Amino acid sequence: MLTAGMALMSSPKLLLVDELSLGLAPKIVEQLFAVLRQVNQDLGMAILLVEQFVPLALANTQRGYVLAKGEVAMTKPSSELKEDSELVASYLGGTVGEQEPAELLKGLAAGKDEIATRERGIANASAGT
Repeated sequence: MLTAGMALMSSPKLLLVDELSLGLAPKIVEQLFAVLRQVNQDLGMAILLVEQFVPLALANTQRGYVLAKGEVAMTKPSSELKEDSELVASYLGGTVGEQEPAELLKGLAAGKDEIATRERGIANASAGT
């Protein structure tokens, strides 16, 4: 939140946001996305978002760009990218659907919890041998 506030203090015309969700609790990510939406709507500030959590990014943007080998391979409104079954299958590994950002974040948190549980199991098994 502090970094976002500092960036906004200079009243930029374009705000560059790289990996907003990386390492943050889902509740914080949800709050930050709400702030970005408000900044975009109220101030008319353009925001360029780079985000690896694609469903959340598409749920919070107007347009998406798909990169392949460092070049723009496709650009469409985010709503169309979410519905592009070939793109979803090849880049996103499944379906995005019409989930709300809060539901997407719950899924992300559950996935992180599952990974942490598996890692603890592996560590415990290694310690016992």
